[in-house]
Amino acid sequence: QVQLVESGGGLVQAGGSLRLSCVGSGGTFSLYQMGWFRQPPGKEREFVAAIFRNGGNTLYADSVKGRFTISRDNAKNTVYLQMNVLKPEDTAVYYCAADRSILLHTRRSGYDYWGQGTQVTVSS
Repeated sequence: QVQLVESGGGLVQAGGSLRLSCVGSGGTFSLYQMGWFRQPPGKEREFVAAIFRNGGNTLYADSVKGRFTISRDNAKNTVYLQMNVLKPEDTAVYYCAADRSILLHTRRSGYDYWGQGTQVTVSS
């Protein structure tokens, strides 16, 4: 059973930056592709970014391309989401997730393990 714990959320002004972290335990971290999802108030959870096992391949939602960067450090069992030029519409609870699929994907249903989420609020 994989456990995931996110941190780094908070309140930031529009145009600012935050870096989210997600630490995994209970499994071999490097065997999992890792994803970030977010759930805005009153909306469904949506894909943000994903990174493959060795960090060589990444995927991004169109809404965050060029502003967000996903990365990982397998030695630290940690995946990061660097968020720059934040906008009020980025306000959401952000979740990290893990999946052992051998194909990098964006499907929420494909991820087996989830963290508890961290709140990001962007003020205008």
